[in-house]
Amino acid sequence: MPAVVPLPARSVMLSLLLGSHPDRMSAAELVRAGEHFGIPAATTRVALTRAVAAGDLQRDRGDYVLGERLAARQRRQDEAVLDAETAWDGTWEMAVVVVAGRTGAERAALRERLASYRLAELREGVWTRPANLRRPRGYADEPVLATFSATPDEDPGDLAVRLWDLSAWAKEGRTLLRQLERTSAPATRLAVAAHVVRHLATDPLLPAALLPQDWPAAAMRTAYAAYQDELRELALAPSR
Repeated sequence: MPAVVPLPARSVMLSLLLGSHPDRMSAAELVRAGEHFGIPAATTRVALTRAVAAGDLQRDRGDYVLGERLAARQRRQDEAVLDAETAWDGTWEMAVVVVAGRTGAERAALRERLASYRLAELREGVWTRPANLRRPRGYADEPVLATFSATPDEDPGDLAVRLWDLSAWAKEGRTLLRQLERTSAPATRLAVAAHVVRHLATDPLLPAALLPQDWPAAAMRTAYAAYQDELRELALAPSR
């Protein structure tokens, strides 16, 4: 099992707010939580100042809240739990790049956006996934794309295996679950939980019919939800 390095102070603050619902905490709550993870109060205050300057956090009525980018990331994390339960009728959504001559930066930005919608690249410029998610196809507003709904001729299970390395994803997910279960030191436990969240962000959210047996995503979400409860209790605990 690989060693896990505790998160730096700024990442701890961001992780606390990403795991908090509602996603706002006072300076006093964040300082107290930071001390629980071995971070001195002065270091926490510096980390918060830098996070605000970078746009990762914002101030709202005296509290700290997530900046726009991280708030969107939190919404995607939350939506994934619901999306994963949506029924599937066998159709796939597809996005095809139909405009040439784009810059490298434009191509990279489009790839990142399509991946954030859990699409995978079948071949260069052709992205697809099962149409089992309730989220809107927000990528359809990209002027360089043509979007379709389709049903593949080949076996959908075989296609899913071509698009995603499901066995490797599941193996890493089970490793992270064991780490979270076996780790008790607060700072290291938070770092493992952060790895869990990052791994869940790459879950393809496939229909159950296309998943291997013992797919660990649901267990990972349950474990992370329990850890979020720990964080909420920590934030609300009275000062000593």
